[in-house]
Amino acid sequence: MSLPTTLAEGPTILIGYEYRLQIEADTPLFPQGAALAAQLRMQLADETVIADLSSAGGDLVRISDRVLEMRIAPQITAQMSVGSVVLDMVRTDLQLPRHLGFFLEIPVSLPVTRGL
Repeated sequence: MSLPTTLAEGPTILIGYEYRLQIEADTPLFPQGAALAAQLRMQLADETVIADLSSAGGDLVRISDRVLEMRIAPQITAQMSVGSVVLDMVRTDLQLPRHLGFFLEIPVSLPVTRGL
């Protein structure tokens, strides 16, 4: 079984700079009090985790039941390579963790202005 794919335009991660992305769902995936976790990897099959993101750590911030803001600190983007990163998200506050059913692939670029 394969999941349907939807392409959406969004900002590119610039190496060494903070990254923010608002994710809007069609259904209320981000209820008040939900605990969320995500892992960034260069490719889906990679064993190496670039970063663990969480709502507890302030990386995944609930805006509303349908909107979440993902924040990636500059020290994390500085570890990335040109190409892309992938992530998915899991709700961890339930008795059994629940995968939210979406995957993101975000392009990563080297900025012209760097090293500041």
